Amino acid sequence: MGLHKILKLIVGIVGIVALVVAGMVWANNEAIVGGDSQNLVDIMILLAWIVIGIAVILVAIFVIKGLFSGNAKNTLIGAGAFLLVVAISYFAASGAEEVAMKDGEMLSASGSQWVSAGINAFFILAAVAIVLMVISGAKKLVNK
Repeated sequence: MGLHKILKLIVGIVGIVALVVAGMVWANNEAIVGGDSQNLVDIMILLAWIVIGIAVILVAIFVIKGLFSGNAKNTLIGAGAFLLVVAISYFAASGAEEVAMKDGEMLSASGSQWVSAGINAFFILAAVAIVLMVISGAKKLVNK
């Protein structure tokens, strides 16, 4: 049995379980907060974490596999560029101060700076992706 078939089977099982639990949540007439619905929502959140975990593990496996079977230079350049964006985002981050959170706890200055860095990195990567899509679309229009 190939890896593709195994992955399709896992996706199908998780999808069916998620669909059943979601249907049970929507069919319940009570408010979501408290009662049986809260347990169902907790199950949905657990399923989401499981799916995220599986996705992260599979991405790591395929990146490592591609690194050893393909062009390692291009992979390392891409990883280096990503790390450069994260470094630029971190040093450009404003937020090196403690922040009070809603639950009463305090977010450390370092944690605040990492949150700001994550937002900066997202905007940088989103802008690069948009520019690359526009360039690709323009090249396709010119080549026709």
